Amino acid sequence: MADKELELSADELTFVCDPDQFQFETTNDLPDLQKIIGQERAVRAIDFGVEIPSYGFNIYAMGPAGTGKATTVHTFLDRKVHQEPAPDDWCYVNNFIDPKRPRAIQLPSGYGNRLREDMEEFILDLQRSIPTAFDSDDYLHRAEAVVQEMERARNAILKELDAEVSRRGFALVQTAMGLVVAPMVDGQVLNPEQYAKLPEEMRSSFEAHRQDLQEGLDRTMREARGLEKTAKEKLRELDREVANFVASDCIDDLEQKYAAYDEITEYLAEVRQDVVENVSDFRQETETKDSDQAGAGTPIPPAGRPRRDPFTRYRVNVIIDHSRSEGAPVVYATNPTYRNLVGRIEQEVYFGVLTTDFTHIRPGCLHHANSGYLVVNARDLLTYPFAWDALKRAIKNREIRTEMVDEALPVTTTIALEPEPIPFQAKVILIGDASTYYMLYGLDEDFRKLFKVRADFGQTMDRSPEAMQSYAEFIASRVRADDLLPFDRTAVAKVIEFGARAAAHKEKLAARFVDVVEVIQESAHWARQNEHPIVTDADVDQALEERRYRASHLEDRLRERILEGTIRIQTEGKIVGQVNGLTILSMADYEFGVPSRISARTYMGRGGVVAIDREAHLAGNIHNKGVLILQGYLGGKYARRKPLSLAASLTFEQSYERIDGDSASSAELYALLSSLSGLPIRQDLAVTGSVDQQGRVQAIGGASFKIEGYFAICRARELTGTQGVLIPADNVRHLVLRRDVVQAVKDGKFHIYAIETIDQGIQLLTGVPAGEADQEGNYPEGTVNYLVQQKLLAMAEEKPKEGEEDKESSSASQNSQVERDPSE
Repeated sequence: MADKELELSADELTFVCDPDQFQFETTNDLPDLQKIIGQERAVRAIDFGVEIPSYGFNIYAMGPAGTGKATTVHTFLDRKVHQEPAPDDWCYVNNFIDPKRPRAIQLPSGYGNRLREDMEEFILDLQRSIPTAFDSDDYLHRAEAVVQEMERARNAILKELDAEVSRRGFALVQTAMGLVVAPMVDGQVLNPEQYAKLPEEMRSSFEAHRQDLQEGLDRTMREARGLEKTAKEKLRELDREVANFVASDCIDDLEQKYAAYDEITEYLAEVRQDVVENVSDFRQETETKDSDQAGAGTPIPPAGRPRRDPFTRYRVNVIIDHSRSEGAPVVYATNPTYRNLVGRIEQEVYFGVLTTDFTHIRPGCLHHANSGYLVVNARDLLTYPFAWDALKRAIKNREIRTEMVDEALPVTTTIALEPEPIPFQAKVILIGDASTYYMLYGLDEDFRKLFKVRADFGQTMDRSPEAMQSYAEFIASRVRADDLLPFDRTAVAKVIEFGARAAAHKEKLAARFVDVVEVIQESAHWARQNEHPIVTDADVDQALEERRYRASHLEDRLRERILEGTIRIQTEGKIVGQVNGLTILSMADYEFGVPSRISARTYMGRGGVVAIDREAHLAGNIHNKGVLILQGYLGGKYARRKPLSLAASLTFEQSYERIDGDSASSAELYALLSSLSGLPIRQDLAVTGSVDQQGRVQAIGGASFKIEGYFAICRARELTGTQGVLIPADNVRHLVLRRDVVQAVKDGKFHIYAIETIDQGIQLLTGVPAGEADQEGNYPEGTVNYLVQQKLLAMAEEKPKEGEEDKESSSASQNSQVERDPSE
């Protein structure tokens, strides 16, 4: 086959976007993009996941970074949520039966703040009304009447007792221990010394009556205490009556206002009862405030539990307020820690004790996203302890349980709360890469049950006229959003060409818009620098060249080492057993191709093909597989009549880093065939492509970068007109080469050949026909395959001397060992 039949024309090497196909002059003539482009599959998946109400149909948006997962989700949800009503408010209130378990109350949107404001007004009313009610004349007269009645009754019984005591010669004396019965002579109470001087008979008489009188005194005092207890109970009942009047005056209107909400009416009834039963706390609080205002100083709380503001228990803690919301909530959890998800319960130090109550409950992202949508980065979620488990529990149990995480020091005292869980119903959208998805799917059984919808974001899309028009509208949208200079249609065409190059396919465009946006922004910058009123194709070209220059330091250094001869790469002449392979180096976001010298040596033996890089542990599994395929190709093609008897070594010369991939397997095979046939290989041609056992050349990645890398070396040494690259024919559709390469091919200074088989390639490289086998497996004399076959037959027929076979095998084994660093 003639070389010209395999050579590609300049038109086959790239994609050129014709600016004249567009019906606009600049992006100012275009509308903003109104749809999500390039991700139809993912958008349909998201739409399905959002619409289906069944349990577990949450969404995992999967794709590489920069494919617009977050942007697409944001755009889709932003359009969706305005069609849905705003969800309800949620409040926490005091649980009067068990204050450690605050109650959660659900209210229509906007009613949470209303209830809070109403309860704050209720507290103010209590603070005003209670002192007024207890300072009123009516209350004071009624309380005074109770006290006076008690005192009259107590004085009466004490008077009766005093008379009886006096009649018997005794008197009631007040001491530090209370009232006691003391002897009296001639109207005078005797002290202990005087009593001791009395005659024995008189003392005996006094003692005989004292015990009886003391018992009477005790009965009387018990009766007096009973009167006091009764009076206190009457006062408490009076206080409750007054408190009920005050509370009713404040609460009746609230009960009528919230009569439609059973939870609120039940709560208000409990508030009324609590005010009545604990009115003494409020009286103490108001008296304390009056004392403080009078200059009594800061009150010291009693031992034990610190005294808190009694009115706090009537406050309402609105944790979710949708009074200003329009549509369903969308929450982006940018820092999905455990507390940020499920909420937290704050504490404060009060007289050395950590205290808290229901007013210290704070919401988390789950609360804010309830009845809406929660968007979380999967990798961030897995970074924080307990966060993933907390999210799963909320979805599985359909409730948000806010718990206290014990972070207190052992020496401190903590008051814990267990708030009532809040029902949870929201769509959760995880955003992450494929590796995270498959890890969760394989290791966590709950994941596949809870995230049943996978929105798969692709990196490319078809290059149709509609897609190119959408690209133009996307550019217009970014220009307006970032306040950039407008792009004319030549600049738009250049950006579309960049999209095809980024997709590495003539018929595709990149759907990874983060790179496209950077090119748009950088092109506008250089247009301003050049004082252009609009962005043209020249500005886009400059932006792309500047991007390449900023990232190509290593590429230029490697090229310098090749050009100065430190790394030996020949681009002229012919050499037996040596071929220029092409490799790709990736440095973060920058890829480039460089040639690599591949050599092969063949000799007698039965060790097969030995890859030196594999033996030195510098090759990956895919490369090793490619080397094994070579042996299968050689055996199947040349060992039909006799077993294959061959010892060969292959290596990437001057390669000191780990290599992988099978894109050099065709080049390695060419080197082997050259070594076996003795035919030299053209060094002005470079080769890339993998190979199968039938000798078919298969597609590889990075074809454009590899061609450009070899072209740069040849151009730096001056193009001879014979230099070029052999690529797999299946890679032609992937070629989107730079204009300088295309121009060199057009001028006949550089050549690119599309190869389908090894025979086609070896014929190009050696200039000798490959030769086709006849029915008996023989090849025409003088062809490459004939020379290879004859060499292999000669090796097979050559018998080693007795004893040398084992020696040779041992030697080959020793030669295959590589000296290792003792530290390994």
